[in-house]
Amino acid sequence: MTTWEYVTTPLMIHNTAAILNNWGSDGWELVQIVTNEQGGIVAYLKRPLQGAEPAAAAASAAAAAGSWKTEGDAS
Repeated sequence: MTTWEYVTTPLMIHNTAAILNNWGSDGWELVQIVTNEQGGIVAYLKRPLQGAEPAAAAASAAAAAGSWKTEGDAS
């Protein structure tokens, strides 16, 4: 049985493809995009859980801090 981990991330309207491509390159699959109460766009993503601890908490914190990769990053 596959076990999943999930993450949500805000999407900036002018940079949605780059943001989603970065998450996708880390193995995240887009599940849904919704508009929140404040009018912002939020993406819900999932990937198979690898190991015992979900990495989503760290990934979500990185996204909230704006430290996700952008196109052209060497990392």
